[in-house]
Amino acid sequence: MSSEAKDIAILEDLSQEELTRFIMDMVHRMTVHHTLWFREVEHQLGMNRALDILEETSKKSQDISIKRLGETLGFTVTEGIPQPLLDLPREKLLELSGDIGKNWLAMDGLWFQAVEKTYGMNDAKRCNDSCWHRFSQVEARMIKNFLGLPAQAGLSGLKQALGFRMYARINEQSIIEESPTSIVFQMNDCRVQSARKRKGMADYPCKSAGLVEYSRFAWGIDERIRTECIGCPPDEHPAEWFCAWRFILEA
Repeated sequence: MSSEAKDIAILEDLSQEELTRFIMDMVHRMTVHHTLWFREVEHQLGMNRALDILEETSKKSQDISIKRLGETLGFTVTEGIPQPLLDLPREKLLELSGDIGKNWLAMDGLWFQAVEKTYGMNDAKRCNDSCWHRFSQVEARMIKNFLGLPAQAGLSGLKQALGFRMYARINEQSIIEESPTSIVFQMNDCRVQSARKRKGMADYPCKSAGLVEYSRFAWGIDERIRTECIGCPPDEHPAEWFCAWRFILEA
């Protein structure tokens, strides 16, 4: 829709295309409002309480939204899941999970680039690192709930959870059993870094974000797990991985 002001008094004056775009904008506003609620609860009550409330409200909100959309758009909802999604072949669902992961990563990159373009790399990295500090804890809690992991899930729980991260569908990663109390996680192919490599660009220096991302994610799975960085750009690294992290289960 053009940014030029339009003489529109009521919603019914919108064209078919404009009305459709307005509905998409409403969905976006709802997503932003959801995020702002979480951020403010975290600010007022702390991360753990915010995660508890997120867990309580998200399922209820999703169920209400899906049920109402099903009634309006004419699709069946089975135990909170749109039937058209349930009817998709497994291969298509797996493909869809990868596409959602790519869209998520593109969104993350667009935010970074927008801040960097106007305010510079330092502010972009500062915002990026703070975002990852929070998102990693949220993602850990959501995966933990989805998999039904116990409060102290240990290294076995962490290994399982790492395979369900948004990254897992779009990057190549591996885990090495180092000892009974430690594992090593390697990001063998990173979509962002590989794209830069193809363009002849240096690695993006993501270590500052990685330090908070991986430590907070592991902590979210089991507070006894300590995280060490083996290597992450701008560190030098071997050809077989872009970054590597050691997770240690402490008594």
